[in-house]
Amino acid sequence: MSTIAFDLDGTLIDSVEHIHAAVSAGLSDLGLAPITHDDTRSFVGHGLPPLIEKVLGHLEEPAARHAELSARVMTHYTAIPNDPASVYPGVPAVLETLSAAGHRLTICTNKPREAAMAALRDTGLLPYFNLVIGGDSLSTRKPDPAPLFAAISGDQAIFVGDSEVDAGTAKAANLPFALFTEGYRKSPVSEIPHAASFAHFRTLPEIVTDLMP
Repeated sequence: MSTIAFDLDGTLIDSVEHIHAAVSAGLSDLGLAPITHDDTRSFVGHGLPPLIEKVLGHLEEPAARHAELSARVMTHYTAIPNDPASVYPGVPAVLETLSAAGHRLTICTNKPREAAMAALRDTGLLPYFNLVIGGDSLSTRKPDPAPLFAAISGDQAIFVGDSEVDAGTAKAANLPFALFTEGYRKSPVSEIPHAASFAHFRTLPEIVTDLMP
């Protein structure tokens, strides 16, 4: 069986607004200064613990506040509904096409699994996926390849993502990488290793056909 593993934030859903709302609410709970939407976007990609580290560093707050801010942000993150409109154009139709073609679809994200499951449920994407590997599912996170290996279970596979972290994960796992160019990458497309790139999901089935081992 062939598996297509997907990143979540910046790949299937544009989640910055949701993340920013949760971080802002958590900071407010603790009486800390706010951060901007652009700040939040620049901190996304490595999962919740590094995001909180970057927020605290940006605000020049002590690292000792990490646990309490993480807890508050997660409370808001799971309580605030994810907007179905945050799904990138064409995603549901393509997931339907790929699933109907016999591919096993999975998620490999650095987002905590509970939050990833909530996002998939809220946006209506959960039924398409056989397995969800979150940033806290294992003892390591991307770009370590272990979460991606867990998501593909030894199958013939490709990885679809949007960032330098995802590209590094695919490289470490020795898997073909399809880069969605409209997500949260911080580098030019030409500087991110990839086997194929795309700006709209309608082109992904053809890419899968070309890249699947």
